[in-house]
Amino acid sequence: MTNAKKKEDNPTVIKKYANRRLYDTGRSSYVTLDDLCEMVKEGHDFVVYDAKSGEDLTRQVLTQIIVDQEAKGENLLPIPFLRQLIGFYGDNLQAFVPGYLEQAFDTFTKNQEEMRAQINKSFEGMMNPVTAMEEINRQNMAMFEKAMKAWQPFSTMPNSKKSDD
Repeated sequence: MTNAKKKEDNPTVIKKYANRRLYDTGRSSYVTLDDLCEMVKEGHDFVVYDAKSGEDLTRQVLTQIIVDQEAKGENLLPIPFLRQLIGFYGDNLQAFVPGYLEQAFDTFTKNQEEMRAQINKSFEGMMNPVTAMEEINRQNMAMFEKAMKAWQPFSTMPNSKKSDD
């Protein structure tokens, strides 16, 4: 992905055609969802537009990448989390969920980076790196599960609907 742009530049424009083919206008070549997945992992920013209508399809394409990765057995999203997330659609708290999830993942990412740096500095040669990473992953998953459980009481609240009396 040498010609794809990093986040600090303008995003690369990907056009999606009716035949479901994706065209990278920056590289002037067709790409696959796997190519776009690699771009995300490498920190490249892109937007996806319908070639005919100009509609922004970025969210749908990113969601399809997640679905494809999950189908390949690279499961990151536990079933209880998926059920809770689905439960928020149409809920009166739906508007708060995206911001909360974004903040939680920003914190998670920051903690991961700090822990990696600490491991590299503190445990050089002292601890098996695989064991250290397993411990970090365990701690991060515990933190994430605790954050999601904090939202569970909200998902069981009845929807507040105004009566037109």
